[in-house]
Amino acid sequence: MSPKSNRGGGVHTLPDPKGSGWINQFNGKVTSHHSTKEPAAKAGRSLAKREHTEHTIHKKNGQIGSKNSYGNDPSRIRG
Repeated sequence: MSPKSNRGGGVHTLPDPKGSGWINQFNGKVTSHHSTKEPAAKAGRSLAKREHTEHTIHKKNGQIGSKNSYGNDPSRIRG
């Protein structure tokens, strides 16, 4: 998948498909490049908090590793 593809809502921290390292994506656009996952995740978390949205951190193989929401989560409705 190209780095400009839209991966759903929020911020995504994922391996750079164009080479080595990690990138952050927001609204389908690459917002930052990092050589390792840890600083990429930190930058992605900061952006997600600032934008009040979800942060998805992918594994090296591209699968979703974890998600955190920094947005307006809906109230839990008793069922």
